[in-house]
Amino acid sequence: MKNVLEYLENTLPTNEEKICYRDKKTSATYAVVSSGARSIGTFIAQKVGKKRVPVVVFMPKKVQTVIAFLGVAYSGCYYVPMDSEMPASRIELIFGNLRDFIIIADKSVTSVIEKMGYADRSFQYDDIVNHAPDDALLAEIRSKQIDTDPLYIVFTSGSTGAPKGVCACHRSVIDYIEQLSKVLKVNKDTVFGNQSPLYTDACLKEIYPTLKFGAQAVFIPKMLFSFPVRLVEFLNEYKINTICWVASALSIVSGLGTFDSVKPEYLRTVAFGSEVFPIKQFKKWRAVLPEARFINLYGPTECTGMSCYYEVDRDFAETDAVPIGRPFDNTEILLLGDDRREVERGEVGEICIRGTCVTHGYYNNPEKTAECFIQNPLQNNYPELIYCTGDLARYNERGELVFVSRKDYQIKHMGYRVELGEIEIAAGIMPEVAMTAAIYLKDKQQIVLFYTGTADKDALLAYLKEKLPRYMIPADVVKLAALPQTANGKIDRVTLTQQYRNQ
Repeated sequence: MKNVLEYLENTLPTNEEKICYRDKKTSATYAVVSSGARSIGTFIAQKVGKKRVPVVVFMPKKVQTVIAFLGVAYSGCYYVPMDSEMPASRIELIFGNLRDFIIIADKSVTSVIEKMGYADRSFQYDDIVNHAPDDALLAEIRSKQIDTDPLYIVFTSGSTGAPKGVCACHRSVIDYIEQLSKVLKVNKDTVFGNQSPLYTDACLKEIYPTLKFGAQAVFIPKMLFSFPVRLVEFLNEYKINTICWVASALSIVSGLGTFDSVKPEYLRTVAFGSEVFPIKQFKKWRAVLPEARFINLYGPTECTGMSCYYEVDRDFAETDAVPIGRPFDNTEILLLGDDRREVERGEVGEICIRGTCVTHGYYNNPEKTAECFIQNPLQNNYPELIYCTGDLARYNERGELVFVSRKDYQIKHMGYRVELGEIEIAAGIMPEVAMTAAIYLKDKQQIVLFYTGTADKDALLAYLKEKLPRYMIPADVVKLAALPQTANGKIDRVTLTQQYRNQ
């Protein structure tokens, strides 16, 4: 297998009339998905000729957006998902990085594209989705494709705020979907409830396993994550049985007492990742869904999604962290010290990843690619790139990998090395605290803790003074109605820092 479209082509004959993708307003059968994708693929191929260019899919989160992704794949080009949620300045930076590209647009973003001066390279989805397919042309394109051809470019900013385009190929995505599907135990009866935006790599977990097994994926409206009761009601309405959400999205549901009003009736698999899931919130989910499988996933965009997994098989104390477990098959985790040598068992090292999952690097950015994608320092006999994540971890006494911190969350304060995550965990144990996030203002040498819940600020500070050494006590504690989130639903510490400095 060398192309992700084979998933669709293999399941189509027996699933033509089955719903493949659906959102609040629209649903599309496998036949509709296939037809639309082949039409779009033909249009793009006829437009660009033999060139293989990035195709920006500038559309909101909906079924048609995924059909556009698959259409780009049929054309032999590679898609670049974008959304009008992005600020204009970020869009301009991304367009500048791509250089030569065309756009598939939704009517809702037409004015944005025109204002930015890109109307001449933009095509409306509704105008091309019914374009006459050319099967001979698509077959010729496929005959020349190889599995290392790019499939998509996803832009991620990381801690710097500057967008970097991660370029992933068919081979790495296929490898990821094969391994992830085994871990999640996906089958034809799986109904995914997608939480992540379609312009992140996180949505791979729903898009491609759905096609592989003839399953179904439901795209959940973003606004429902601000109304947890309605969100759980939505899960029940669509009989969603499998979710792969960022931990903060799960914490919002459990932390606001949602389960006192409504409970998920169909969930059997709950995967979480991208952040540490507070044990207190995890226990609430497990109490409501005692028969469900809970799986912690870990991995960076630069390695095509998730690289490690751990299925929860025991109880944890509230001061514990759920392990990230072990790598997927065909992936190896190297824990390296600052000297680029493997650390001893039990010691903390940087997670570095080798395997098919490692992407091509950053698009049109060889300097940054060379900084993070390096020659495997444990062998110099042949070229082998590994990706250095900037995440710190160690192996516990059971041989399970445990995430410790981001390198940039590990600070030096009052002469001591401090993990901001330890402060967050300690505060989160207090019953009246729902969610937490700690930042460090290096210029002021101050730790600031933000939290949600009913706890009084003075009471929380007193609580922390009983739990933490003096050098870890925050200089300020700020209560918020809600913690800001990134587009992918993670806690947005950059915004927290900016808001605190500007107050």
